[in-house]
Amino acid sequence: MAVWLLALLAFSPQLAASWDFVAINARTQKLYGPATPAAQRRIDEWAALVSRPVNGDVQGALNRVNRFFNSRMAFRDDRVVWGQQDYWATPVEFLRKGAGDCEDYAIAKYFSLRKMGIPASQLRITYVKALRLNQAHMVLTWYQTPDAIPLVLDNLNGTILPATQRPDLLPVYSFNGAGLWLPKADGSRQVGDSKRLSRWQDLLTRMRAEGFSINE
Repeated sequence: MAVWLLALLAFSPQLAASWDFVAINARTQKLYGPATPAAQRRIDEWAALVSRPVNGDVQGALNRVNRFFNSRMAFRDDRVVWGQQDYWATPVEFLRKGAGDCEDYAIAKYFSLRKMGIPASQLRITYVKALRLNQAHMVLTWYQTPDAIPLVLDNLNGTILPATQRPDLLPVYSFNGAGLWLPKADGSRQVGDSKRLSRWQDLLTRMRAEGFSINE
């Protein structure tokens, strides 16, 4: 499994403008082969979802994205889906498979909300320990302000709740394009550079190869 990440990544207006799904579909078919009809339907539905801007309704956007992935995708271990212990799938890889681990949900939700216009200063991918399951887990969190109590978007619990109402999740660390953070009593403390997170860098490289223009 993956590690508990809080990911704050810089939002760029070019990100949304560069998502040409005709080109992305052509590129990914060359990379991965033809998509099944079910997989292509999921990708087309995702393209329609992220083309709908937030327009001030952040809660509505969070709900739509959370429900989209939680209702369509099957939660499966990486060893079952990818034949390896820990693999961070791109959103397209995740949608083509129709199944994935918790980091795949968090990553796909993150990029979806980025595309819809929610700024990176409000979005973080967070690595936690799921206490009831006694295992590592990953979720997406949304912060109204940097010091606010975040809302948690989770594939294990479909209800979006404030972090204070998720005592079953224990934060471990977080990262964004600018650095790494550890939790502390009054927030978080930056401790390093996210460029050393090789799985995240590999994910970004694969997304660019699929046709997504991202500037992390």
